[in-house]
Amino acid sequence: MNYLLAIDIGNTNTVVGVMDEGRVLVSWRVTTGNLQTEDELGMLILSFLQNSGFPIHDIKSIGICSVVPDVSVIYQNISRKYFHKEPFTIGSNLNLGIKIFYEDPNAVGADRLANVIAAFSRYGGPGIVIDFGTATTFDVYDESCNYLGGVITPGIETSAMALHRRAAKLPRIELTLPEKVIATNTTASMQIGILLGALASMEGIISKIENELGKKTVLTLTGGFGKFVQEHSALTFNLRPDLVLEGIWEVGIKTRLF
Repeated sequence: MNYLLAIDIGNTNTVVGVMDEGRVLVSWRVTTGNLQTEDELGMLILSFLQNSGFPIHDIKSIGICSVVPDVSVIYQNISRKYFHKEPFTIGSNLNLGIKIFYEDPNAVGADRLANVIAAFSRYGGPGIVIDFGTATTFDVYDESCNYLGGVITPGIETSAMALHRRAAKLPRIELTLPEKVIATNTTASMQIGILLGALASMEGIISKIENELGKKTVLTLTGGFGKFVQEHSALTFNLRPDLVLEGIWEVGIKTRLF
């Protein structure tokens, strides 16, 4: 077999997936942190593969997309030490075949570029990718997949933790949506405010982006709260939970890295 091991290193979690023909066959999620050694993480990944029936010699290429540079180095070393592969790492330095209309192209997160390339490959453009992670990002691309820019807001869990930490009487809460909007206790009040506030903010930002573009867009959702948003928003979205992994595959194909 000729599998790609795709590694998406986020601020909170790292997702490792085995891919074939652009599809995620299996994936695992581990906590992102630089306290783990490359040997600890390397053995963990090898055990994931073994337990899922994927021999190490079937991994022909390794692609990395990261927003945590220090952790990127750990996974790059794992690729060389345990798989004897030189990984490719997504960034604006690669010839992605698109224009990046950002004042500093190097400042665009690799995950944002991967998301746009994957979404365009599947749904065309113009479009907006909304990624509900540690931060909620909106990434806008045109009919040719050129990256036009975007918006960054605090993520849903980030907002909840910030309220808990900064206000002495506000508890740490579970992020589920109560049945009534007019809440009668503190926990429900926070749940409504954070979740419906994020929905309203997202819909408002999308509306303003489309007004600025002067056209409707294809909307693609990803990230931990993507399913919640799809279920509770009046807008129509394409939900792709593994969009960054799919983007790693697309970048590898576009740049002939595997």
